[in-house]
Amino acid sequence: MEVIDSKASLNECLKAYFGFNTFIGSQEDIINNVLSGNDTFVLMPTGGGKSLCYQLPALIMEGTAIIISPLIALMKNQVDNMRGFVEENGVAHFLNSSLNKAAILQVKEDVLNGKTKMLYVAPESLTKEENVEFLKQVKISFYAIDEAHCISEWGHDFRPEYRRIRSIVNELGEAPIIALTATATPKVQHDIQKNLGMPEATVFKSSFNRSNLYYEVRPKRDAAKDIIKYIRQRPGKSGIIYCLSRKKVEELAQILSINGIKALPYHAGMDSALRSANQDKFLMEEVDVIVATIAFGMGIDKPDVRFVIHYDIPKSLEGYYQETGRAGRDHGEGQCIAFYSSKDAQKLEKFMQGKPLVEQEIGRQLLLETVSYAESTMCRRRLLLHYFGEEHNVENCGSCDNCLNPHVQFEGKDFVVQLLETVRAVREKCKSDYVIDVLRGENTSVVKLYHYNELDVFGTGADKDDHFWNAVIRQCFINSLLTRDIEQYGILMLTDEGRAFLEHPHTIMLSENRAFCDGDEEDEDDCMGQPMKQTCGIDDELYSMLKGLLTETSKKLEKPPFVIFPEPSLQDMAIQYPVTLEELQNCQGVGAGKAQKFGRPFVDLIRRYVEEKGIDRPQDLVVKSVVNKSANKVYIIKGIDRKMDLHDIAAAKKLNFNELISEIETIVSSGTKLNVDYYINQAIDDDKCADIWDYFAEQATSDSIEDAMSILGSDDYTEEDVRLVRIRFLSEQGN
Repeated sequence: MEVIDSKASLNECLKAYFGFNTFIGSQEDIINNVLSGNDTFVLMPTGGGKSLCYQLPALIMEGTAIIISPLIALMKNQVDNMRGFVEENGVAHFLNSSLNKAAILQVKEDVLNGKTKMLYVAPESLTKEENVEFLKQVKISFYAIDEAHCISEWGHDFRPEYRRIRSIVNELGEAPIIALTATATPKVQHDIQKNLGMPEATVFKSSFNRSNLYYEVRPKRDAAKDIIKYIRQRPGKSGIIYCLSRKKVEELAQILSINGIKALPYHAGMDSALRSANQDKFLMEEVDVIVATIAFGMGIDKPDVRFVIHYDIPKSLEGYYQETGRAGRDHGEGQCIAFYSSKDAQKLEKFMQGKPLVEQEIGRQLLLETVSYAESTMCRRRLLLHYFGEEHNVENCGSCDNCLNPHVQFEGKDFVVQLLETVRAVREKCKSDYVIDVLRGENTSVVKLYHYNELDVFGTGADKDDHFWNAVIRQCFINSLLTRDIEQYGILMLTDEGRAFLEHPHTIMLSENRAFCDGDEEDEDDCMGQPMKQTCGIDDELYSMLKGLLTETSKKLEKPPFVIFPEPSLQDMAIQYPVTLEELQNCQGVGAGKAQKFGRPFVDLIRRYVEEKGIDRPQDLVVKSVVNKSANKVYIIKGIDRKMDLHDIAAAKKLNFNELISEIETIVSSGTKLNVDYYINQAIDDDKCADIWDYFAEQATSDSIEDAMSILGSDDYTEEDVRLVRIRFLSEQGN
């Protein structure tokens, strides 16, 4: 490692070690504070250069800096980066559970020999007795706590092990502490400093405003289709999609892949080698999109992520801010899209059940902030910055959906007065939901317990719903008329400005919340494998051409037209414009078998027609789904292959016999060949069977059962018999 003269200036050190000519933001002041031996608290948004604030002092100061980091992947990334800047590999090491005994011995040897300037450890590793005894032998220059929000129970990624750091520091020996995070509300900041025993730390707080990021919230309807369309419009651009569950990560990554998007999954349940490989492929741009749980991206240095999509509503605004902060770290384009359904919030609240009451209370308050953000019509940038204690007084930010599409506003003075009077009437001892209960005249147990139903303000706001009053509360926060008690998160309190407003009310403009209904999200788990529904009308000209081709094909193959493609199939072709055999299978009544056997001339005709007419096909926006044959379908096919009695199959799947026949008809019409002769031969007289067969082979102009019954006669033939023979006919002739 090149030795820098002790008298060299910070700028010379910066240039020598990292190749940069100048510091950005408050980096230089932060580093000087660390070099002076002072405790330091750094609040800096993602992409602001936090890592340099402890890496450069570590290289300059005598001894080894202990850097406490929450994720193995994050440590590896940081160590690899440092080894790229400095020739000596031993300059940076990590000590965690991923190392074997030989590697651990090498790390310890380099540290004791003074080669290592930065030692990355997880809080779990730091607390191990053998590591504590080892570190007691090391001259520690300072402690750096990265992702310090993990310390706070009010933070979005609370890690209980982080709360033991101070006691370990006391055991290892005093040295300056630098705590760094990209997200911390005033409440979280206070909690971190208190827990680390550094209340007098110098605080460096950069602006949380990322002016290059665009924020948008979309209703969660056909979200997978919307995401695919969005990504296709940005070919080659890197993006991250966050889901809350591992199952959804896997499903969505697979759906994107089969729709031609280079995407891979990432979550903690995967094999660690595969997870690391997927991360590396994203960093090396072998894939464009990573679908991940929130664990992905923390500290990952990929500057050109162009979009961050939240498939599910995040658990907190802090988490949302940090995850969206991974977009546009190079100060280029960064699009932040979140899909929201009120069902999401309900699911998250259910997940909290069973946890300790304190955790439930914290979780609900954090979730309430996120829901308020999603449903608000106010400037999203202003809301986010206010959440972190920063004011943004620009009337229109020009880079969020609410500012680009402003809602109609109305005079809200009287509503604000109503709300503030209610907060005062309950003696500033209630959270927002209880204040709203009083306003709306809800006789809940809490309202009755404290006799709030006897107040003059009780029920004065009954003509407005919860969403409306939540919007008024948000506006009061933004205008500094209300605040929340920092020690009792959620308790609404009047500010001096709020009390002044009650004395002298003035004009204040409001706009109502956006509506997100409870039934707005498709159940994508149930629609896997189903073609997307189209609402377009039939192209009459194309339909006529397809009808003509069907007639020609029918004569050529000497098969009834409906055996090749029934009427609904042709109609769907004239809606969807399939131009490949794979796309043809998405049309009603067309399976893989029929597509391969009869489809080529039809898709060729449609392709020529689309090109000549310059048609924008609905099919281009159809999402190919993961094939997921129903359990019923698989069981029926296997049962018929084994020649099970059809009544036994129906009983096993809890179907009546007509329902079973309908299932079999669907399977056969999609192109799967089934042999039900074994059942027909014992259930239907041979002569009757021959008559029904002859009707479909020689007389029928469609596969209609009604037409067949009118010709054959209901006295001699049952509808069940006709349907079974039609299944045999279509299977043999069409499949």
